[in-house]
Formats: sequence, structure tokens, C-alpha cells
Amino acid sequence: MPDRPSDHLTDRLPDHPYAVLAAQRVLPVLREADAAEAVRRATALLAAGCRAVELTTSTPGWAGAVARTAPLSDVHGRPALIGVGTVTTTAQAQTALDAGAAFLISPYPAPEVRAVAVRRAAVFIEGGFTPGEIAAAVRAAGAAKVFPAHVGGPGFVRSLRAVLPGAVIVPTGGIRPAEVPDWLAAGATAVGIGGGLPTDPDRLAAVFAAAAPPCDAPHDAAGGR
Repeated sequence: MPDRPSDHLTDRLPDHPYAVLAAQRVLPVLREADAAEAVRRATALLAAGCRAVELTTSTPGWAGAVARTAPLSDVHGRPALIGVGTVTTTAQAQTALDAGAAFLISPYPAPEVRAVAVRRAAVFIEGGFTPGEIAAAVRAAGAAKVFPAHVGGPGFVRSLRAVLPGAVIVPTGGIRPAEVPDWLAAGATAVGIGGGLPTDPDRLAAVFAAAAPPCDAPHDAAGGR
């Protein structure tokens, strides 16, 4: 059906970004003062049980940070998936992919980025806020970033899930780690967290362990449930 373009995600390999996000369920979003700090924090997240990390173009020298972190592995020895967020232009999209980005994310509809992603067969999670913007992103690639998520709250995601049952939905913006369970219960595939993640290694690892699906639960890569 046309409104369920991501039903096939359950058949994807476990290394695909959508599958990784569905399993990880928390996507750290790093907006750092410089590239060195972005690399340090990304490395710490990988050591804490995280595999997918979003760096952003707002960090000075972000492309270099992507190039340094993309070859890394997580604590289990799996290749890291370093995404780049706040991608809004053709040049940013091309630079991110050239640096080794595993996926691109925009904060709002960005057709020029979508064109680069299609041309280079790259994963692009396009941002939107209105139901029309989110549905358009889902129809294009099976996924959408809901931003700024805190404006609508978990209830908004619940309503979106009702009409886009097969979509990968990633709410981001104004969400604290303690609120992640509410968003997952509402139907988020994964939740973008830009602030509030602990720096202590054990507490950081506990955040990802708490968000992980139960081992005996059936896994739905599209809905994260």
C-alpha cells in the first residue's frame, strides 16, 4: 500500500540504519563546540553500547569529525553508523557522504538533499512537522524526523503512527532521556536526544540498555515495537 513504504524494513539486513535505529531506540545528536569534542563524545557513546550517532553540520569542522569516527566500531565490534544531521544543502549532503556518513538527516523538508540521497543511494531521514510534511518524507524514503517534537508531544507521534503504521518515525527536539519511554510507547521508532545524556560511562551505558527492546519481544523494525 502506498502509505506503508517501509513495511519491507523487517527484511533488511541488521546493519541498515533503520534496523539499527529500531534496535537502539535512542539516537544521540551531538552539537559540539569543535570537531575534537564531537569525536570524543562519539567515541564514548560507541563504548557505551551505542552504534548509531548523529553529528551535525553546526559543529565547526564537522566533516573531519565524521571522517574520523566513521571507521570506528562499537563496543561489540560492529561498524559504527555515523549520521550527519542539520543537512539542508546539496553541498552539505555531498560532503557528508564523501566523509563516510552512513545516513543524512534534515530538520525540515529538503528536496535538494533528497535528490543527492537518491542519486547516491544514501539513507536520508527527512525532517517535517506537519502531517503532510511527515507523510511526504515517509513516502519518499520510509522514514521521517519529527521536529521540533516537544511541541506536539508523544500524543502527536501516536496520531502519526495511526495513519503511517509502517513508517520509521524519529522525534527529536526538546526530549530528555527520562522521557524516552513515553515517546517509544507512543510509537516512535527511535528518539533523538540532543542534551541531557550523562557523561559517566556506566550511566551512559544504562541509558542504552534501558531503551533496548526486551530480548524475548518480537521486533518490528518499522515501528520499533
